Amino acid sequence: MGIRFSTISLLFLCLFSWTSFPTTEAYDALDPTGNITIKWDIISWTADGYVAVVSIFNFQQYRHIQAPGWQLGWSWYKKEVIWSMVGAQATEQGDCSKFKGNIPHCCKKTPTVVDLLPGTPYNQQISNCCRGGVISSWAQDPATAVSSFQISVGQSGTTNTTVRAPRNVTLKAPGPGYTCGPAKVVPPTKFISNDKRRKTQAMLTWNMTCTYSQFLAQKTPTCCVSLSAFYNKTIVPCPTCSCGCQNGTCVDPKIASVVPALSGKNNLQQLLQCTQHMCPIRVHWHVKTNYKEYWRVKVTITNFNYNMNYSQWNLVVQHPNFDNITQLFSFNYKPLSPYSGINDTAMLWGIKFYNDFLSQAGPIGNVQSELLFQKDPSTFTFEKGWAFPRRIYFNGDNCVMPPPDSYPWLPNAASNFATSTFIVLLITFFSVLILM
Repeated sequence: MGIRFSTISLLFLCLFSWTSFPTTEAYDALDPTGNITIKWDIISWTADGYVAVVSIFNFQQYRHIQAPGWQLGWSWYKKEVIWSMVGAQATEQGDCSKFKGNIPHCCKKTPTVVDLLPGTPYNQQISNCCRGGVISSWAQDPATAVSSFQISVGQSGTTNTTVRAPRNVTLKAPGPGYTCGPAKVVPPTKFISNDKRRKTQAMLTWNMTCTYSQFLAQKTPTCCVSLSAFYNKTIVPCPTCSCGCQNGTCVDPKIASVVPALSGKNNLQQLLQCTQHMCPIRVHWHVKTNYKEYWRVKVTITNFNYNMNYSQWNLVVQHPNFDNITQLFSFNYKPLSPYSGINDTAMLWGIKFYNDFLSQAGPIGNVQSELLFQKDPSTFTFEKGWAFPRRIYFNGDNCVMPPPDSYPWLPNAASNFATSTFIVLLITFFSVLILM
């Protein structure tokens, strides 16, 4: 009896430890190599420092950086200053009182840099700048999945052996969630001239890699999933308190009409509509129609946040029938195959200038589409919740799914499920009695 008690105690201790301390692991099984790489290319030396081009590459398949955009920060190793910038700006100048004549752009030991806005004069731009800090995901648009700026640094050293890389790099996109590693020296970047006939290379190149963790980004989930099907009148809602519980700060839908519309600038402080799930985003998966050789699903994404418009939103869905998807209506589609030979994951996003912009909560705060799948006779079934997704991500964050035993079941399967559940509980009860 003592051995059994010790084993059970150890099991509960391990379970408590795992649930009490959430992991900050940044590995994503659906995008195992996804990261943001910051490349710092020194392209020329100056009298007291260097000129560099800094590029932020988003190598994440489905996680983008939306408005109000990225913020890049670091600590200088020595007493460096920023003389000037093109394509970006430091948010604060700092104390430059010791300088006479030429005043640096920024004298702070820990500068924070942001992208310039669209419409910036051409003489203040470089390639891949000036989009307000918005960076697309790699799968949606590789051409806009990079942001760059030029920086002139002084008091830093003027050779490869005397110059030092910035330390303690931070990336907000636009909030927390990213952890950046130290700068590493890599082979110098090579640049090709406009006529494609000449190559030049950087004097020195540093790489810094940043990875994302949803646990670091926010304390609670940001989306949930609800389910329904034509063969069952039950609508399975998002689990109660999926993203938190009502605490008196939400907006009653009855008076939502008095909430002012966004003026074009997102606010990271959420203002949510009162719901039982309290999530900013709800994804609804409805099994709509059954044909002889096909079946149809309707997907609806609803925004319950009055302080956020989602531009370039995307959805990642796991379902085994995505290897036989036939047609999509009003969504873009790209298969994601992190594991060769398995095509069960799809990335969906809106069509540009049509539904790629998910408005704030309200009458137009939703987007929807329908998906047509071809049946595979060897695997297709409506039984045991097979028609519902295994996992859903919105903008790279994992959404809370309803428990599997609450899924809409076929009418003739409901009683069987209840009976089998009762039998399992009965067997478990008697097994415990025998062990005692």
